[in-house]
Amino acid sequence: MKTKVSINWTDVVTECSEIVNFNNILANNHSTICELLYVFIALLAVITTCGNLLVIISIIYFKQLHTPTNSLILSLAVADLMVGIIVFPLSMAFSLKSCLYFEGLFCKIRGSLDISLSTCSILNLCCISVDRYYAVCQPLTYRAKINHCVVVIMILMCWGVSALIGIVIVIAGLNSENCGNRCLIEVLMANTVGPIISFYLPLIIMLCIYLKIFLVAQRQVRSIHNTTKCGAAVSKMERKATKTLAIVLGVFLFCWSPFFLYFPFLPLTGDLVPIPVIEAVSWLALSNSMLNPFIYAFFYSWFRSAFRMIICGKIFQGDFTNCKLH
Repeated sequence: MKTKVSINWTDVVTECSEIVNFNNILANNHSTICELLYVFIALLAVITTCGNLLVIISIIYFKQLHTPTNSLILSLAVADLMVGIIVFPLSMAFSLKSCLYFEGLFCKIRGSLDISLSTCSILNLCCISVDRYYAVCQPLTYRAKINHCVVVIMILMCWGVSALIGIVIVIAGLNSENCGNRCLIEVLMANTVGPIISFYLPLIIMLCIYLKIFLVAQRQVRSIHNTTKCGAAVSKMERKATKTLAIVLGVFLFCWSPFFLYFPFLPLTGDLVPIPVIEAVSWLALSNSMLNPFIYAFFYSWFRSAFRMIICGKIFQGDFTNCKLH
């Protein structure tokens, strides 16, 4: 029987019976542990969907939030929303049923959506870092260089590149079925080139930009006493926004770094990798889409105000699009 290398960074899912098989006792799909896993993952999907919907509605409804930075945050929230609506249910179905043993078109589409949306998230974060660079480091030219037209181009590029990567993944996956002895080489290439383009290269760009922003912000702090009170307030606001978005980046790294550090070497390990470890790293990565809205709500007072008005249904009782969010 011919051996086929089938594990790559787009198809990291398995059967529930193997996840809960701690003592070589196979559990069926109706076991208590599997049911708890279904409930837990469904809860993550609901929280992810609702949290990102709050961000999207807030930015669209309240005119105070119609800024270039928030337009990029809106694009990020849409990508995270799609993770909650599409990727979470598909991942739940394949993780707890089968994908290593059911390598059909749906599994490849699931892997394509997974990588595409995660790539879209990090590209949006990369664009946000560029926006913060001009806001903090070149405030006098910020409005001229980062206007709504430029932001639209950035967003279209993020989604276009992500969609292209997803299409390439599906095509490569379909072609790999008859690759024969070339499978190992192609998988190793995919597990090297893919993470570099989707993760490591944008990450290096973001880290360099945020390092520059940090150094400039430190100089601003030292010279803050020489500015007017109004200038100090604006500088403080910009630094707070930059700090918040840097935390968003930090959370992204915490969630996705294990995935991209671990899975390039997965084909070399064969069956030595514990399946619970595979699942834990995969779901940690997907949970990033759930955390971003909570970061906004915790650090941005105007997002907290907007969330309260939406949850309480106040926006349905009158026109509050122009109200001042505190």
